[in-house]
Amino acid sequence: MPATDPYAVRLAPSVHAYVQPDGGWCLNNAGFVSDGESTLLVDTAATEERARLLREALLATGAPLPRTLVNTHHHGDHTYGNGVFTPEAVVVGHESCRQEVIAAGHQLHLIWPETDFGDIRITPPGTTYSERLTLRAGGTEVRLIHPGAAHTVGDTIVHLPEHGVVFTGDLIFQGGTPFIPMGSLSGSLRALGLLRSLDAGTVVPGHGPVTDPSAYDATERYLLYVAELAEAARAKGLTPLEAAQGADLGEFAALRESERLVANLHRAYAELDGLPEGSPLDIAAVFGDLTVMNGGVPVVCHA
Repeated sequence: MPATDPYAVRLAPSVHAYVQPDGGWCLNNAGFVSDGESTLLVDTAATEERARLLREALLATGAPLPRTLVNTHHHGDHTYGNGVFTPEAVVVGHESCRQEVIAAGHQLHLIWPETDFGDIRITPPGTTYSERLTLRAGGTEVRLIHPGAAHTVGDTIVHLPEHGVVFTGDLIFQGGTPFIPMGSLSGSLRALGLLRSLDAGTVVPGHGPVTDPSAYDATERYLLYVAELAEAARAKGLTPLEAAQGADLGEFAALRESERLVANLHRAYAELDGLPEGSPLDIAAVFGDLTVMNGGVPVVCHA
């Protein structure tokens, strides 16, 4: 475990965010809604140990263990810990999230074989929806909204309208570089418009500290930068890797995981080539280029 420990943030009497610093690779956020009798959990964690720490933090607030667990998307840092909370909790997610959890399997083990993930039982959503679904945790209304292909093809926004809180999943990386190779560049831009329309003053990103709607503007600037870079570089006949290696990141150089630029360019190129949003890319090639961008060293799972 790193020196900076995870922590819970009380956002409203019945709402907590669970933040895992530093928000880098594999260190996601979660959250929970509870009235002291009924609990809904949003996402889990990348390792069994971290999922159990989340469980302890939830119980420490006086909340009972969740009966409902919502996954914002299929990536293992948000779903690997599902098994710590089931079968007591019903796992809910977008129908594509279920399919992708099953298809991905122990994918993080393949990417980061040196990480001790613990006893990970792949546990996909058993209850799914297609566009919108309203749940309740005690007296709190919890709206699940599918924005279309964005970070992935199966994203879910979790909106608590009465509290002005939104859990964005990985549509937002606060202080980190967006990551869209498994989703869509144009879809991610549309998703920001949807997030703005919810008018939530408190934004819980998929990674990084709790923030506010200014995060939408910062993410939009980066995505537009990627779109412009891709169009210009592709016109010159450059590969995504060549484009990324020659890019001036400017204001985005300070973001964590800047190497993700090359992965995002792969997605931007695919869309410029006319491929449908969310079309599968060669993930081995994407992570190969990420390694090159990271100085020849594979990116590290911080969990």
